[in-house]
Amino acid sequence: MAIKPTIYKARIALSDMERNYYDSLNLTIAQHPSETLERMMVRILAYCLNAQEGIELTKGLEDVEEPAIWVRTMDEQIALWIDLGEPTPERVKKASHRAQAVRVYSFNSKSDVWWSQNVKKFSQLDAAIYRFPAEEIEALAALVSRTMDLSITITGDSAYIAGDKGEVEVHWEVLQR
Repeated sequence: MAIKPTIYKARIALSDMERNYYDSLNLTIAQHPSETLERMMVRILAYCLNAQEGIELTKGLEDVEEPAIWVRTMDEQIALWIDLGEPTPERVKKASHRAQAVRVYSFNSKSDVWWSQNVKKFSQLDAAIYRFPAEEIEALAALVSRTMDLSITITGDSAYIAGDKGEVEVHWEVLQR
């Protein structure tokens, strides 16, 4: 018998000062049984960093042919493909052929090794790649509850996240634009 996903609800007051984008989001997040809380929270953060009309959380880990998040046009073309973790250069190359834009958000403690081993291959691809510090993502995961009220403010290269269980600031490094 298959293990079912755990469902989380997040009400988010989003203020993106960089893009002058302000929104109230209501997300229902299905955490796949093999997905960590850290990855799930990076999914929420990446969603907020790219919030726009048409953005969707996908089936994610349930369907390896889909990204974690995407933006599709009215005619079902993929305008933005967002992957999380440390995808292979081959996966990013395939995504860049399918989507108008590709973004990758890396967050694991092994991210440095993944980047150093693949930097040359990624430099040949049209993809933006970002890295979150693993310890800040672990602190972000500590804010998780089944129903979350979050305030996320994005300025410069950081996001300030406040919730019922505390607050954390998450920075990111641009590895490739």
